[in-house]
Amino acid sequence: MKKQGKLSLKKHYFIFVAACLIAAFLSAEFRSSMNFSSAQSYERIYEQIENDMSGAGGYTVKSNTRSIGWEDVLRIIAEDNTQAGKEMADQIKENAIEHADQGNPAFGRTRGVFSSIVNQVTSGSIIVTAVAAIASVTGSENVGVMILIVLGALLMFSFWFLIQNTFSVVMRRVFMEGILYKRVTAQRFLFLLRIKKWLKAARTMFVKYVLYSLWCLTIVGIAVKHYSYYLVSYIVAENPDMTARQAITLSRRMMKGHKWECFVFEVTFIGWEILGILTMGIFNVFFTNPYKTAAFTQYYAALRAEAKAKNIPDAELLYDTYLYEKPEEALLKERYADVISVVENAPGEENGLSGWRGFLARNFGVILLRREEDREYERRQAEIVKVYELIDDTQGEAYPVRFYPIPEENRRKLVESLNYMRHYSVWSLVVLFLGLSFFGWLWEVGMHLVSYGNFVNRGALHGPWLPIYGTGSVLILTLLYRLRWNPALEFIATIVVCGFLEYMTSLVMEIVTGGMKWWDYSGYFLNLNGRICAEGLLVFGIGGLAITYAIAPMVDNLISGLNEKRLKIICTVLMAVFFMDAVYSQIHPNAGKGVTDISASFSSPRPETENNQDDAVTVCIQTGSHCRQRSGS
Repeated sequence: MKKQGKLSLKKHYFIFVAACLIAAFLSAEFRSSMNFSSAQSYERIYEQIENDMSGAGGYTVKSNTRSIGWEDVLRIIAEDNTQAGKEMADQIKENAIEHADQGNPAFGRTRGVFSSIVNQVTSGSIIVTAVAAIASVTGSENVGVMILIVLGALLMFSFWFLIQNTFSVVMRRVFMEGILYKRVTAQRFLFLLRIKKWLKAARTMFVKYVLYSLWCLTIVGIAVKHYSYYLVSYIVAENPDMTARQAITLSRRMMKGHKWECFVFEVTFIGWEILGILTMGIFNVFFTNPYKTAAFTQYYAALRAEAKAKNIPDAELLYDTYLYEKPEEALLKERYADVISVVENAPGEENGLSGWRGFLARNFGVILLRREEDREYERRQAEIVKVYELIDDTQGEAYPVRFYPIPEENRRKLVESLNYMRHYSVWSLVVLFLGLSFFGWLWEVGMHLVSYGNFVNRGALHGPWLPIYGTGSVLILTLLYRLRWNPALEFIATIVVCGFLEYMTSLVMEIVTGGMKWWDYSGYFLNLNGRICAEGLLVFGIGGLAITYAIAPMVDNLISGLNEKRLKIICTVLMAVFFMDAVYSQIHPNAGKGVTDISASFSSPRPETENNQDDAVTVCIQTGSHCRQRSGS
């Protein structure tokens, strides 16, 4: 069984390690494996807040003591009042911002959505706001604190009940499908959701937890019931439609006569466990945990076969036959006839194109002109998109979901009818470039208008376009063409491409314009030299998915219905105007207030220093330096 477990782990190493790592992070299983992540925490220098009795009842920060956080804020509110809690939270926030400014600039805490969220959570400000809101309704701060504690407890229980308590079932389903099949995808983590049995599985695991907790009140029950209930998560992973009583009783029956055997099997892994301890859990994460789970999945399969052979009561409820034997080819052809038909009629890789035109089409999804053959190719590609998840099933490479007794609901997140695997003509890319450049301009102008109340023509160019948006969109559609089949990889690659584009654009523009800054993310949480930041890249990643799977296909559908000659004329004229603007802006860039006065956006000067601020901004731009405007100077 251990040998078979190793073979299974070798086939599915990354998905198995990921499953165990998620379980460890969720504290569902393998908690000790995360020791390495907290090993450095023992030597940290902490802080605390003490009541300054000589002051006005405020709170001051003192270092080199212990850690403080929202729990302390909640305690102070309960002991004193909301205002005292607010003062403490403000002190925590100010201290954190000061330390962030003195430390690594990548962890800025002064600007941006991420910074605001981090400050609100770590300082306890969110607790103060919640207590004040509840108190305004109930009329009592103590009641507000109690309600908040109850709500927090309910939230923690819900997370445990739905996620921590149930993830062991999800994880074992992944391992069970890996016994026989070559491919197990990340989508299998949604198995319980797709058959709408997540809640039922959670209830079963909850009942098992309650019963075992009660048995732990007896000395014998701790060990005996641990092994009696050992197979419950496997049983639920195979058939989550069973009642809690059925699953638990079946586990007891299957483990009868095998408890000592199971214990001995566990003991055989003690060497690997010791090695994991010596490496502070790292070896467990990358080998022992998935290896042991894979081996015990084989053990469950053996006990299941024995239960079937002995006709143990309720063993017939273990009906997922195709977890352990592949369906015959004739059955596959019958159940997946529609998928097989699509695959057999799939368009060839060449698509009738050769040479450099074929190279562009195959690797970048670009064609010069859309012919009738190309339209037919895309229609067939659209059919493949609809059945993409099931192609491996038809070839016996992955678990055949259509054979599962409980029908799965096919929840495609992407818009199938839009055929995101299409090829884009040059004119479609031009329209997308201009359109999304214009959208980017509207977005930034609108954001500035809302934030500062005045209209500013954003960007280095004088026309209504920000080419970085259009360029990023075209790069996503072309450079990442071969990744469109995998939305997760597409998302990650989009962040990388857009991050590189934004960083290099910032650097090149600053060099070309003599040191003039066009944007600065300094103070944002997780920024790189002020040129890119985490929340901006996250928005790019989400926007890139929207462009790839929805916006670009819809625009391309609209373009295909337009008069091609008129489209070419309009695009040619607009691109000519764009290039003239780009050339002119090289000599006379659109610099000035609201565009390159980076320092002004960091401060809110008093009215009497407004003229001085303008002078300071001018100096910043002319010298190419990055200044921060000081009030009164």
